[in-house]
Amino acid sequence: MMAVAGIAWGVYSLRGRGVADPLAATAANFLRATPLALALSLVLAADASVDATGVALAVASGAVTSGIGYVIWYAALNGLTAMRAATVQLSVPPIAAFGGVLFLSEAISVRLAAASVAILGGVALVLVSKSRRPAPQRSG
Repeated sequence: MMAVAGIAWGVYSLRGRGVADPLAATAANFLRATPLALALSLVLAADASVDATGVALAVASGAVTSGIGYVIWYAALNGLTAMRAATVQLSVPPIAAFGGVLFLSEAISVRLAAASVAILGGVALVLVSKSRRPAPQRSG
């Protein structure tokens, strides 16, 4: 399922490159996803536990903050090549983890710090190596 999700995100990102209006594109994408989400919710309704706080938090995290994130991502894609976009996207897990540290008082473990350094270091290496690559020499 994670591989399918990764492929879907890649396709979503590639299709979003060059979108003139990221807000309209994201809103349209959310509207297209709504029927499937509602159908799946009905299928799983028997196992659901619903209260007002849970619904409010789901809407805030699912529709509002994700929507804002997708709009920003689509806007950022205009200035990135596909390779740079894919590389920059790899920085999301450490950013999210440190969001948990800042906003939820999660602990910083050696494992979190080491993984974040490895991921962000790899991203930095790719971005620096791409910008330093010399232009091909012409013969003649």
